[in-house]
Amino acid sequence: MEEEGAEAPAEEVAQGEGEPQTDEATPPENQEEQEGEAAAAAGEADAEASEAAEAEPAPAEGEAGEGGGAAEEEDSKADAAAAAAAAVEEEVAPAAETSVEGDAEADGPTPQQPSAEGEAGEEGMGAPPPVEEGPGVSTEVAGDGGNNNGNNNSSSSVPGPETSITVSAVEGTVSIDFVILPEGYGQTKLIDLGKTIAQIRADLEGELSIPEGSLFLMNMSGAAEVKEVLPSEQRLCDFGLKADDKIGIELRINYYQEQPADDYIMPDTLELRVTDAQGREKVVVVHVQRPVVEKSYLGGFRNRQSGVSYHHATTQTAPPPKKETQAIRFHREAQTYQYRTRSTQCKKDNGTQMPKVGLYIDSVNDYEITPRRPYFSSADKTALMLEKCVIIQCHARGMVARKRAGQLRKARISREELAAKEEERRQLEADLRHKREVERRMQPKTLEDFAVLYRELEAWRLNEANRIAKAGFDEAARRAAQRELLHKETKLLQTIDQLKIHAKTHNRDSKIKKKLESMANPKVWPQNDGETTTVHTPYTTRAKELMDLYSGLRLPLLTVDERLDVLLHVKWTVKEFDCNLTREIVDLIDREADMLNRGRPEKSFAGLRKRLANLFLQFLEAPEFNPEAMKFQKVSRQLYDQSSTHPLSTVPIRALGQV
Repeated sequence: MEEEGAEAPAEEVAQGEGEPQTDEATPPENQEEQEGEAAAAAGEADAEASEAAEAEPAPAEGEAGEGGGAAEEEDSKADAAAAAAAAVEEEVAPAAETSVEGDAEADGPTPQQPSAEGEAGEEGMGAPPPVEEGPGVSTEVAGDGGNNNGNNNSSSSVPGPETSITVSAVEGTVSIDFVILPEGYGQTKLIDLGKTIAQIRADLEGELSIPEGSLFLMNMSGAAEVKEVLPSEQRLCDFGLKADDKIGIELRINYYQEQPADDYIMPDTLELRVTDAQGREKVVVVHVQRPVVEKSYLGGFRNRQSGVSYHHATTQTAPPPKKETQAIRFHREAQTYQYRTRSTQCKKDNGTQMPKVGLYIDSVNDYEITPRRPYFSSADKTALMLEKCVIIQCHARGMVARKRAGQLRKARISREELAAKEEERRQLEADLRHKREVERRMQPKTLEDFAVLYRELEAWRLNEANRIAKAGFDEAARRAAQRELLHKETKLLQTIDQLKIHAKTHNRDSKIKKKLESMANPKVWPQNDGETTTVHTPYTTRAKELMDLYSGLRLPLLTVDERLDVLLHVKWTVKEFDCNLTREIVDLIDREADMLNRGRPEKSFAGLRKRLANLFLQFLEAPEFNPEAMKFQKVSRQLYDQSSTHPLSTVPIRALGQV
C-alpha cells in the first residue's frame, strides 16, 4: 500500500515535466485534511524513531562507531520530521495555491513533497530535482526518502530532514475608500495587496489615536463583496483582489472611555438580601447613621488573603452619648414625692439602764430638762407644709391669672384701636369720596363729570315734570309751571356749557404746562449699579428758558415795569430768527408796550395778551426754534404749513419803540 501511494504522486509530477501544471486554489475541506495528515505523519515519525531507539540493543566496543552513527541518523530523522510538519502548517493557508494533487486516503508523500517518476522507487537516497508548483509557490525537497529499515521502495509521509519552502511576494496596490460610520467621514488610501486586515487595522488605529482592538473593518464592496466583519488573518489578495482595484470598507469604532467616578454618597438606608437557615431570602433594611464628629483612627487589622481591612470597633460605631452634666431640678415628680419615716433604735437608748431589784442607780445629780418650745411632731410639720403649699399655690395661681388677664386686656385694647383706625379710615374715604363728587359737580373737568351732570339734570327734570302732572293744577297754572321748569332747565344747561368752556381752558393750560415741563426735564441715564445720572443738554436748557418766558407772559397782576421787562426778554429771544412768525410776535410786543406806556386799563390787554401767548407757544413748539420739541411732534413737520417759519432776511424787523 505504501509503494502504490508513493508512485501515484510521482507519476503526476512526471506528467508535468514537459509543461508547467496549472495551479488551483485548495478548498478549505482539503486544507483541513492536509493539516490533519501532516500532524498524523509527524506523530508517526516520532513514534517510530522512539520505538527503534528502544528496541535496538547497545552496541559492542567494535561496533561503537557504527552504533553512534545509527543513533545520530535516528535523531536527524526525528528533527527532519518535526521541521517538515512545521513547514506544512505554515504553507497551508486559506488562499494558498499548490500544483500537487494526491489521494487523501493514500499514505504516500504529502503534496508539499513530490518526487520524480522512477527516481523515488529506484534511488532512496537521491535528491530529486526541484518541482515547479505554480507562480506563487516554489518547493525544493532534499533528503532521505527511505525508512529506518533501509527499504528504498517504501515511502514515508514525513519529508526529509532538509526542506525549504519559499513564498514569492505579491506586488501591486489597491485603492480603498474608508468610511467611518455613523459619522460618514471618508478617506481614500493606497494599500499593498500583501497586507493583512490586522495590519491595516493597526495602522488605522494609530492614525486615529484610538485604543487597540476598538476598530472593526466590515462590509467590503466594489471589486470584491464581503459582508459582516473582515477576517483579521487574511490578506487583500486572498479576497480575489488584483492590482489597481477599487473597493470600499466601512469602519466602526467601539470603545468606552472611562470617566472619572463621582464621589460616592452613601444613602440613608441600605437594602441587604440575607438568606436564613431555611434557605429563604429576605430583604433587611439597614439605617445608616451619619457621623456627627470626626472620630480618630484607633487601628485594626487586614486579612492578607482577601485584603479586607477591619477597623477598631470604636471607629465603626456611633459615638457614645454624652452624659447629663446637670440633673433636672424642681421637677414635678421631685416636688410631689411621697416620703415615709422609719425609726430605729439608737445607741444611746440602748445603753440606758433603769433601776430595778438588785440594781441601784444614784439620782442625786439628776435634773429635769424642759424644752423651750413645745414638741413639734411630724403630723404638725405635715400640716404646716400643707398650709404653706396652699399659700404658695394661691399666689402662683393669682400670678398666672393676672398675666392672663393682662394679655386679654391688651388684646382687647388692640382690637379696639384697630377698629377705631379702620372706622377712621372708612370715614376719611367717605369724606374724600363726597368731596370728590361735590368737586365733580361744582368744577367738572372730564367727560365723565359732565355725563354725571347731564344725568342728574335729566332726573331732576323728570321728577319736576311728574310733580307738576300730579299736583292737580288747572291748565293755566300747569302751563306756567312748565314754562318755569323749562326756564330753569335752560339756565342749568347754560351753566353746564360755561363749565365746559372753563374746563376746556383749564385742561388745555394743564396739557401745555405738562408738555413744556417734559421738554425742559433733564435726561436721566441709568447706571449699572442701579443709580441714575441727571444730565442737562443744550436742547433741554433751551427748552427750559423758553418755558420760563412763556410762564412770564401768562402771569397776571404784574406791574408795568415787570411786564415790560418780560416783553423785552421775549422780543430779543424771537429776534434771533427772521420769519413771519417772529415778526408778528415782535409787532404784538411793540403794540402792548405802547399801550402800557399810554396807561390803558387791564381789560383792554386781554385779547392782545392771549394772542401773543398763542404765537409764542407756536414758537416754542416749532423744532426750528426749539430742537427739543422734535420728540413731541405727533405728525411729521413736512405735513405742516411752515410758511410762517421760513426765514426772511430782506426786510429788517422793527425795533421796540420804533414807529
